[in-house]
Amino acid sequence: MIRNIPISKLKLSVRNVRRACDPAADLELKADIASHGLLQNLVVTPSRKPRGFFSVEAGGRRLKALQGLVEEGKDGPGHGVCCLVIDRRSDAEEVSLAENFQRLAMNPADECLAFRQLVENGVDVEGIARRFGLTPRFVEGRLRLADLAPEIFEALGAGQISLEIAKAYAATPDRERQAYVFEQMRGCYGPSNPDSIRRMMTQATAAATDRRARFVGEEAYVAAGGRIERDLFADDAATRWLDIALLERLAAEKLEAIAPSVAADAGLGWVRPTLDTWVGSGETSGLRRLPIERPPLNDEEAASVAALEAEIEDVESLLEIEEDQAARTAAEARLAEISDRIGAIVNKPPIFDDQLKPQVGAFLMLDDQGRPRLDTTFYVDAPIAQGQDEGEGSSVGDEDRDELVVDKPRGQGLSQRLVDELAMQRRDVLAVHLAADPVLAHDLAIFLMVDRDPSYGRDRSGSSLVVRTPSDPVTGFETPNAPATFARLQASDALDRTWMEGESRSARFDAFRALPEPDRASWLGHAVACTLEASLNLAGQRFCAFHDHLGQLLEVDVASWWRPTGINFFDRVPKAVALAALAEVGGPVLAGRYSGSKKAELAQACERIFAGEAITEPEIREAALAWVPEVMRFASSVEAEPEPDEAPGTAGEEEPDPEVEPEEAVRDPVLEAA
Repeated sequence: MIRNIPISKLKLSVRNVRRACDPAADLELKADIASHGLLQNLVVTPSRKPRGFFSVEAGGRRLKALQGLVEEGKDGPGHGVCCLVIDRRSDAEEVSLAENFQRLAMNPADECLAFRQLVENGVDVEGIARRFGLTPRFVEGRLRLADLAPEIFEALGAGQISLEIAKAYAATPDRERQAYVFEQMRGCYGPSNPDSIRRMMTQATAAATDRRARFVGEEAYVAAGGRIERDLFADDAATRWLDIALLERLAAEKLEAIAPSVAADAGLGWVRPTLDTWVGSGETSGLRRLPIERPPLNDEEAASVAALEAEIEDVESLLEIEEDQAARTAAEARLAEISDRIGAIVNKPPIFDDQLKPQVGAFLMLDDQGRPRLDTTFYVDAPIAQGQDEGEGSSVGDEDRDELVVDKPRGQGLSQRLVDELAMQRRDVLAVHLAADPVLAHDLAIFLMVDRDPSYGRDRSGSSLVVRTPSDPVTGFETPNAPATFARLQASDALDRTWMEGESRSARFDAFRALPEPDRASWLGHAVACTLEASLNLAGQRFCAFHDHLGQLLEVDVASWWRPTGINFFDRVPKAVALAALAEVGGPVLAGRYSGSKKAELAQACERIFAGEAITEPEIREAALAWVPEVMRFASSVEAEPEPDEAPGTAGEEEPDPEVEPEEAVRDPVLEAA
């Protein structure tokens, strides 16, 4: 039975199944009821005590909203509320559950169209927000979604993409770019990631936190005609500056204007501004680096630096275990502050001879916070002396340089486990080429069997041929999805094994000799390939110059067989290594785009860039697809072959008897059966 019951006669039933509440959603409901009235009746049962009252079994949130309006004086306590009265209390809990359980949330696409229709009918954003108890930003966001590229909006309406994915596409209003990125993402394997989409949508822009933006300032940028786009679905840090050329010009002009005063304050003959993140060879052409010695630290300064370095270790240890994002942000800010304090103590102004001062200069750069700073390497205008390395003038030599330093010793920043795994994967790349070239494998087999170097540990051949498979540095490591590993398994499965059916070795030998010559040659290639040891283009125990020579003879293109991903590389190296890889294929501009990224975001971005799946310039994409870490490359045979240090205790020892199998050796099952 439907009745109008005064608000003052209604109370919430203890049998109402809803327990949790959402304050923001409750405020929206109250605003909606204030604007449009109660659109859905309450379900109530007569109350025994006190008589004349009714218990609300379904509609508790609506009751609280009505009571809130009474408290605010927008409704009187005697205002009648439409209620469905049921008599049986035994059914009350089931009714409450059914009403809450069977409701269906409105499709976000329908919400967007409804808001847009209200705007077309003359209602402004503030009015819509007021009527439905929403924030203007929320309404603007829904209106932005309504203007998505048609194919994306249709996908949202059909439930093919989530609301968060749609918000990522709406990071910029450029429909053409939205459609392009949407088409790119549809061709990718696996589910789409909102962060990846948002990065692809904003690649051609600069963040408000970009060092150039911080240096120029929003007011000056906008005054010069610069356009700013704010992501309605993210915080203010996601604001994008659209006119990169204008931003670069303003930053360069401002840096150029302050360069003379910086030179005067530092007592230098000249200061040249640069927007790059490090001084490259282009800037140092015609300059010679000036070796300097800074004044030594006194005892008090040394103690301060030691204390600050100890604090850095404490903060870094905290970052390794801290999961709260606010705490991590504060810790990272503290690290930057400590680094600045150490730099201020350590980088004392050098003392130059008065006659030399007019010739000495340095480069003026911007740090991550957009603050001008002098590079700590000094140069003089002088021709390169005869016999001097032409690249010497372009070396930066700043030990306190930020993470975009590219010139690193091979393998620096790689853990031993990663070194071992990469060595095994590089070995597989070489092995698949060797197995496919039986002629070279035949020659190699003969050579290795007759060329037994007694000086064990020097000029390694990189093979264990007698034949047995060598022990791998990582036990149980498998790469079933790696192209080289898969190709090795395919080649092994294609071998003719009919000769293995003989009951005796003689019979098996005769059957093997009866195989066609190409089949026997394939077995030779397979057998020799199985002897290859894990190696890397890395000085030390994993280095094998002979493998590099073989790689050159076989014209191995590692990039077509192995690509760096988050799992096998970028998640497992320091941030500096990943940024250096970006700088190698795209220069400081590409590396600078990601210098402020978190480690996980950087690894994900690198995986897409080096897989050719990111939206980049054609030349950068081509370089990224051809890039592999230096340790995975096969160096040219004309390069000098460094001799690795002898392992402790091996100098002068005789080579172990090849007929004696070490206990830890891992046998190849195919060779074992043969």
